[in-house]
Amino acid sequence: MKVFITGGAGFIGCNSADHFLTQGHEVVIFDNLSRVGGQANLDWLYTRHGRSHLQFIHGDIRDYDKLTDSIGGAEVVLHLASQVAVTTSVQNPREDFEINALGTFNVLEAVRHYAPETAVIYASTNKVYGGMTEINIAEQATRYTYADYPYGIDEMYPLDFHSPYGCSKGSGDQYTQDYARIYGLRTLVFRQSCIYGQRQFGVEDQGWVAHFVIAAVTNRAISIYGDGRQVRDLLHVSDLIRAYESGIAKIDELKGEAFNVGGGPQNTLSIWSEFGPLLAEMAGREIPVKWGDWRPGDQRVFIADIRRAETMLGWQPHVSPQQGIRDLYQWVASNPHLFQSS
Repeated sequence: MKVFITGGAGFIGCNSADHFLTQGHEVVIFDNLSRVGGQANLDWLYTRHGRSHLQFIHGDIRDYDKLTDSIGGAEVVLHLASQVAVTTSVQNPREDFEINALGTFNVLEAVRHYAPETAVIYASTNKVYGGMTEINIAEQATRYTYADYPYGIDEMYPLDFHSPYGCSKGSGDQYTQDYARIYGLRTLVFRQSCIYGQRQFGVEDQGWVAHFVIAAVTNRAISIYGDGRQVRDLLHVSDLIRAYESGIAKIDELKGEAFNVGGGPQNTLSIWSEFGPLLAEMAGREIPVKWGDWRPGDQRVFIADIRRAETMLGWQPHVSPQQGIRDLYQWVASNPHLFQSS
């Protein structure tokens, strides 16, 4: 099988490439190497797998001609390339639109014209559900929780795109579903929650789990906005890749569907009231932080209802946050050279 991965040198992309290469598949990475850690991830893949089944194309999804020249022969497209930060989208909404909305449109059009039988997985986001300010939130000692959604937010919850990032990713989400309806493309949308794991070079406004771990290991400052009791569901990257595999295997019966893919209620953590003590235990010392005001639109809670994915994909998460974060911490601590300038 030939797997074409946009953003394949990124965190999720390189882990996906590693997985499929290990299984003996051919992988084509299409990436502009603009993200911190991209070249290091690509070098890691070459070291592990060589070049016989791995091809790298230095390309940008905004370049439609380059996409059409590259995508032919792909049996699977994992569309992971994107602009990933809400803050960056507010600062530069045009670039955010061109990468996330136009870039996704380019990928879909390239598939439609040059690889129409290809299975396409689009990495969407839980941000398509907006601020969800009308939801009743209950307060507990170390966390916030939903008062009325014991299983989390399901796919029937109204879409409500907030911020340029929400609009651009939501546009790609809807285009991907509609190309299955209108053109018969074999597409799936995964609305992903907080994904974490090895080879993630997190920064303050994106990839917070890895950012906190890297900061703790390298003695960098950590800023907590709000009171630290905000809750997120966490999904280890290995579990996400298993979901990709299930989606590919069932693409013909599920094409055009959208799934929430996250840790669900069993895999949650408050961002500092609970994560802070876990990190301190691993570091063997208290981790100092700076506190700031709540940021606009920051959700007190996001937990994905993943029951539909469990039923229709035959999938569920295996890696707990405690296990996965320890694994991430050990990787960061064992590779200090990777974080000297990140």
